[in-house]
Amino acid sequence: MEQIIQKAATLVEAFPYIRSFRDKIVVVKYGGSTQPDEGGSDTILTDLVFMETVGMRPVVVHGGGKEISRRLEEEGVESSWVNGLRVTDEATMRVVEETLFGVVNRRIVEGIEELGGNARGMSAKDAGIMRVRKHCAESEVNGPTEKVDIGFVGNVETIDPEPIRHACEALMIPVITPIGMGPDGKSYNVNADTAAGEIARALQAEKLVFLTDVNGLCRDPDDGETRISTLHVKDIDELVVGEIIRGGMIPKVRAGERSVKGGVTKTHIIDGRIPHSLLIEMFTREGVGTQIIQ
Repeated sequence: MEQIIQKAATLVEAFPYIRSFRDKIVVVKYGGSTQPDEGGSDTILTDLVFMETVGMRPVVVHGGGKEISRRLEEEGVESSWVNGLRVTDEATMRVVEETLFGVVNRRIVEGIEELGGNARGMSAKDAGIMRVRKHCAESEVNGPTEKVDIGFVGNVETIDPEPIRHACEALMIPVITPIGMGPDGKSYNVNADTAAGEIARALQAEKLVFLTDVNGLCRDPDDGETRISTLHVKDIDELVVGEIIRGGMIPKVRAGERSVKGGVTKTHIIDGRIPHSLLIEMFTREGVGTQIIQ
């Protein structure tokens, strides 16, 4: 009986959050590092279906770097990187697009539908959702800083949110591959954190949630007890200079900063490896990870 009462208490605690988030858009960046291997259990998809069932409007923007690297290796295509960005020639771009949209996106959509939800797979290059310009990286490998052509990697120019809104209004969960259309009509790979931030901003989402494989933002990455639970945008530059925010955390925090400044209420960086981390963050007082606010 005690367990049953506890379950009821949990539902009562979640009720005001469910009511306040009804019909609100929540953009979830689902990183490749938190996605299970094919056939693995995935509580994130269960959380997304739950959110849609109780009236929220989740939008998924997914990565897939782990899967891309594996498939490139299988095809004998060598990977190289500049400032954390994959050098993407035509052969690499073909594998990237086939993997992200043809494999990862389909896997997420099918997983949602197997759980009784409704999902619509979308490539951000379709219907002009995401227009991009070619990214030109900077490198100091050969001495003074110089521009380096890293191929089909794009920076977001514009987002058209209407096709995404239409899917939400049709009670579908949009699952978006972060590939944009360049001015030359070709496909460009876009950093999934950046894409998620720009999509949340364009949709004026209630929340933007980054699912990662770390315990939010910590002052000491090796000590989870140093987690920063609330990060104000005015403090971000100082933490970047002090290298508290560094590496792969920078694009997440910068995307969160830009989205919050652009009208998104809150951004969250949470550990997607924790079972039901989305539900814990959305529907409990404690939450997990780091929230970014004005």
